[in-house]
Amino acid sequence: MTMTAMPAFHDSNSARLDFAFRSGAIGAIGADPAPPPWKATADPLARIGRSLVLEKDQGLFREADIADRVFSVSSGMVRIHKLLPDGRRQIIGFLQSGDFLGLSIDATYLYSAETVTACALIQYHRHQLQAVIDSDPGVQRRLYAIAAHELILAQEQMLLLGRKTAIEKLCSFLLRLARRQRRPGTEVTTIPMPMGRADIADYLGLTVETVCRSLTRLKTTGVIRLCENNRIECLDMARLAALAQSA
Repeated sequence: MTMTAMPAFHDSNSARLDFAFRSGAIGAIGADPAPPPWKATADPLARIGRSLVLEKDQGLFREADIADRVFSVSSGMVRIHKLLPDGRRQIIGFLQSGDFLGLSIDATYLYSAETVTACALIQYHRHQLQAVIDSDPGVQRRLYAIAAHELILAQEQMLLLGRKTAIEKLCSFLLRLARRQRRPGTEVTTIPMPMGRADIADYLGLTVETVCRSLTRLKTTGVIRLCENNRIECLDMARLAALAQSA
């Protein structure tokens, strides 16, 4: 997670937002996704957005690049990450449809962003977006709501990384993926997992070997089934939830 405080939305070089606005992102996994903001016909963001299509494993921007653009995800998945001083990578989020990324409190980005899958995005120039935020109270309220939700999700992620066991981390991750796919009145049993095992490990603070062993444990105990096309079928959602709380 990259957000630490509620942002102030005004045009100042010293006070800009830098975190991925996520209405239910997997870096923020946990909430049901909200409709992408450009879907509303009267939405002022629709006037300034430009469509962008990228293949998998393409970069949007890198840490320390000039933060002159902001993106929202229409489809596909984007990972955001930071590099530690020793070269290790910490993934801080997996973003999906409806999620924003790239707003910065400084002149440069504080994390890197790459596509996990082929993606369709909407691109906004930073100053144009800031002008809309400054002039439209509705956009301000929406972004404040997302920011408040992000604080809660950041606290959950701190707990996951700092206090949970490997199996608890993985089960929490799978539950959050399932909740992201959920629609009102439906129960999700098949979970798309387009990210690789190394991505999962770098997000959960584990090794690839530990991720693989934990998945095997869940499989052999009948909690999940590993399917083709990077999908996992949850055979016992109640057991998965119980394991996420206490291994």
